Amino acid sequence: MPDVPSDPRERAVVSIHDIQQALNREPHEARPFVPEPNHAAVAMMFAGSGRKLELCFIRRAERQGDPWSGHVAFPGGRASPGDPTPAAVAERETMEEVGIRLRPEHRIGHLPELPVRRDDLKWSMTLSPFLYHVGPERLPHRANAMEVAEVFWVPVPHLFDEATTTTYDFVRNGEALSFPGVAAGSNIIWGLTLRVLGVFAERLQRPFPALPDYMHP
Repeated sequence: MPDVPSDPRERAVVSIHDIQQALNREPHEARPFVPEPNHAAVAMMFAGSGRKLELCFIRRAERQGDPWSGHVAFPGGRASPGDPTPAAVAERETMEEVGIRLRPEHRIGHLPELPVRRDDLKWSMTLSPFLYHVGPERLPHRANAMEVAEVFWVPVPHLFDEATTTTYDFVRNGEALSFPGVAAGSNIIWGLTLRVLGVFAERLQRPFPALPDYMHP
């Protein structure tokens, strides 16, 4: 296990080098890819460096019948028949949703595939998260208003700060529900997106206050 600073503020500082080392430490081979709608992929886009390293999020447009309506997410979506790889899904969807063209040289690795279940909707899918570093500055974006209500960037140290942990509370089918989250301005990162961040923190071997189960000594 790498040395982890004892100061929480220093533990929250993550570099692209740290991320690449973490991804290379335990590489995961993806299963054979079939471009079907039950396989989705997302792009974790980083920009900047050091304490100014940022991660891109979107807030999805509110649409009737969309199970992710209004949720905070990473750019991405479901596979289409012409997609050759899961990474191609993430990159195509990113271009369609926020107008950012991700190139192969931007890609720094991927997290393990995640199984996703929605018992209330009686369906499941596989999610492939890919990580990209677009350079020292954010790339200009153009949100597709049909799919994306907002594009915003969050400093990576903010995600690991215990002071930003919160809950996301709502009512579903008459039942009051509460889930852990990270406050980011007027948005709350929760649910599947928070789970992806938990896996990311686990690979980095860094404590992730929003999901204590992912904490490491």
